[in-house]
Amino acid sequence: MKNRGSGRAQRSGSTLGLTRTAAWWALVIITATGIAWAQRTALKPGINLFSPEQDVEIGRETAKQAEQELVMLRDPRVEGYLARLGSLLAAKAPGEKFPYEFHAVNDPSINAFALPGGFLYINRGTMEAADDEAQLAGVIGHEIGHVALRHGTNQATKAYLAQAPLALLGGLVGNKGALGIIAQLGAGFGANSILLKYSRDAERQADIVGTQILYDTGYDPRAMAQFFEKLAAEGGKRAPQFFSSHPHPENRAAAVDAEVRRLGGFSRGMKTDSAEFQAIKRYLQSLPPPPKSPSKGAATRTAEKPQPPSSRYLSYSNTLLQLQRPENWRIHETESSVTLAPQAGWVDSGGGSPSLVYGMMIAVFQPQGGGRRPVDLAAANDQLIASLARNNPKLRVMQRAVRTRLDGEEALSTLLANESALGGRETIWLVSVLRAEGLVHFIAVAPEQEYEGYRRAFENVLRSVRFARR
Repeated sequence: MKNRGSGRAQRSGSTLGLTRTAAWWALVIITATGIAWAQRTALKPGINLFSPEQDVEIGRETAKQAEQELVMLRDPRVEGYLARLGSLLAAKAPGEKFPYEFHAVNDPSINAFALPGGFLYINRGTMEAADDEAQLAGVIGHEIGHVALRHGTNQATKAYLAQAPLALLGGLVGNKGALGIIAQLGAGFGANSILLKYSRDAERQADIVGTQILYDTGYDPRAMAQFFEKLAAEGGKRAPQFFSSHPHPENRAAAVDAEVRRLGGFSRGMKTDSAEFQAIKRYLQSLPPPPKSPSKGAATRTAEKPQPPSSRYLSYSNTLLQLQRPENWRIHETESSVTLAPQAGWVDSGGGSPSLVYGMMIAVFQPQGGGRRPVDLAAANDQLIASLARNNPKLRVMQRAVRTRLDGEEALSTLLANESALGGRETIWLVSVLRAEGLVHFIAVAPEQEYEGYRRAFENVLRSVRFARR
């Protein structure tokens, strides 16, 4: 009896010892995990006048503009793959739970960008250039970092506060509306949009968040730095587009390594590739090549006619003015002009520069002085027409300039005709205003037989113009 009792006591004691050992190891694991989380770099979004809900509102509206400007791939197989990979990564993103979306752009260049609220776009060239899935996941994780840290609306906030320092106290974003502020700043989709221009410090922060996301989803975080370092080393035509909006921070690979050590270090089980990624990459390479990018940001005219001007309007603004333009008209900005035109609004007229055949162009002409007396509006308008005629020998004045007003300022309205690059004739409506910057003029053009179908849209754009007050 004593022996059996002693055996039960021994077994009980052994079981208790095992229980204590298991509890001890569980405590070690929990503690180690807690240390890893405690040591990971904690980042907080910067100053922001916009709410997370307004981030989504801004991002969704800017995404509409982006998808008019870009050539979208719209391939269900590729989009489905990006959605699965992106959702896996976004689930580990810190901060607000934005409604992330992931879309493919049919562009051979290596680039990716994220709009506020979680609207991500990845160029086809990026997917084809990545060696493995971890490298692509690194690009996406980095872009998610920009969204999670709200870098786009942080940039917009700083720009707005520079214009209106009391906005922080007055809550002006709520009063004026998020989209109104973005329009005022000229911060929609475009190469120079403050929503897409990041500092090296913002890039460093996005790298850290991307590293954490890859680590938490089981990918090798070093792949992100390896891909960016690869682009920087290759240079040439591959890297500049990405690094023009994503400045390359110093010691990128070392910073990623340091963050991984804080998270608990590398392990052999970290994922680098998948059969699905390699299949998608082969599938992309089997598709017809992406369309060539048109020169100077202009859209090359296709065989079909443009869609009629949309009845819905979107805001556009720059340092000179703001206006409303049809939703299906793209914005093309150069150093000397802004063009509002449908996708098929241009035609290659030879000589290397496309001709506008549907849409509007806004530019500033510098008239020559008139001796002691400054040049007046009528004289400046005549000089502009003479300048246009030098490059368009078939240009004719169909209706002489009549006085009108644009945003309360004196203006001249002139009706012209010219030979169209499409063949036949085109009607041109010229409206000009003499301001401190020079002769600000609007050229609205459409083929003669189709002009009436565009006239109302031209009128709506001009009625919406508001000049910046100095």
